[in-house]
Amino acid sequence: MTLHSNPNIFTVSRLNAEVRMLLENEMGIVWLIGELSNFSAPVSGHWYFSLKDTRAQVKCAMFKGNNRRVSFKPLNGNQVLVKARLSLYEPRGDYQLIVENMQPEGDGRLQQMFDELKMKLAGEGLFAQHLKKPLPANPKRIGVITSKTGAALYDILDVLKRRDPSLPVIIYPTTVQGEDAAFKIAQAIGRANSRNECDILIVGRGGGSLEDLWCFNHEIVARTISASQIPIVSAVGHEVDVTIADFVADVRAPTPSAAAELVSRDNSHKAQTILSKQQALMSAWRHYSHQKKTQLNRLQFALEKQHPRYQLEKQSQKLDDLSSRMQQALTRKLAQSRNQLDRAQQKLNFYSPNKSIERNQYHLKNNKERLIQAINQYLLNQHYRLSLQAEKLDTVSPLSTLKRGYSITRDKNGKLITDAKQLRSGETINTKFIDGDIYSVVV
Repeated sequence: MTLHSNPNIFTVSRLNAEVRMLLENEMGIVWLIGELSNFSAPVSGHWYFSLKDTRAQVKCAMFKGNNRRVSFKPLNGNQVLVKARLSLYEPRGDYQLIVENMQPEGDGRLQQMFDELKMKLAGEGLFAQHLKKPLPANPKRIGVITSKTGAALYDILDVLKRRDPSLPVIIYPTTVQGEDAAFKIAQAIGRANSRNECDILIVGRGGGSLEDLWCFNHEIVARTISASQIPIVSAVGHEVDVTIADFVADVRAPTPSAAAELVSRDNSHKAQTILSKQQALMSAWRHYSHQKKTQLNRLQFALEKQHPRYQLEKQSQKLDDLSSRMQQALTRKLAQSRNQLDRAQQKLNFYSPNKSIERNQYHLKNNKERLIQAINQYLLNQHYRLSLQAEKLDTVSPLSTLKRGYSITRDKNGKLITDAKQLRSGETINTKFIDGDIYSVVV
């Protein structure tokens, strides 16, 4: 068996492909909070950026088909919540996130918490239709759990008074907004069950923002509603507002007024029964729709991995990456060429005739100055030596002897007379003094 035919030995390409499939198949969709950094939007329309916190970061890509749905302008430093699938960019071996949705952290975090709790409770069966308790056809007493000062309470009481003034109502006041509201609502539901005074409970409040209604999306409220022995009608906000309490409750009413009409008796009792059935049908349909939507999402995710668009997105990202690398290479090459040109210019300047002439003139001037200094030094040395020789010569010179009072005597032939025996009578001699000569005749 050769190395290339051994299935346990991977090529780099095969390894990256296997890791990508493993990440995409095992992890699926993830939600992530982080700070945007290194945000880039090339001409292709795709977005590339990193998500980071104080200790780590991860690369992300968001293709233009998805980023068109983003409702705000992303900027470096923004805190965002993203929905993404884990993947790997095979050419570089970089682990990355393919972002499908992006929201600012505040709104997005609440929506994520909503979706996570909804999925969790649905998985436990709390939304199952067979768990829904039917509303009594002729309730003897109605319980209302809401704020004692809210408009929702007055709307409910007005409808009940108009439709069935004889129907008793018990109010379990509670806060319906704020940090402790969820716990207070759960306490009120528990109190109503322990007293067992009512046939139906209406739990709700008037409309508001997602934050205002958030207490009805808490797990403690959902589980308390599910555990209630008294049928509960959820009446939170307006018709467009949907909370976790709506899914868990036995019946969901679009508004508090609609809840009051739903539980009260009047001449339109048959229509009310139809409405109740319709509500039950809609609740069942929502549960069924949710299941099918979850199944569809799984199938869509599997299909997207085989879709040509998925391959095009990968190739588009690779093209953007190559384009970026090419731009960086061109920038580096241009810098190198500029450096080479600068070095050549410096070298040319160094070997320029002007520079050479300047250097030679400088050397000539230095040599001239050094020659003059050498000649002067030589003349000084020779003058000094001459002075020494003159002093020595002067020391042994006959003139020095004459200055001391001596004289020099020569015969007529100029021969030096050093002994009197050399003289003969009648001979003329010359005697030299320091200041002149005299001639005399020997007798």
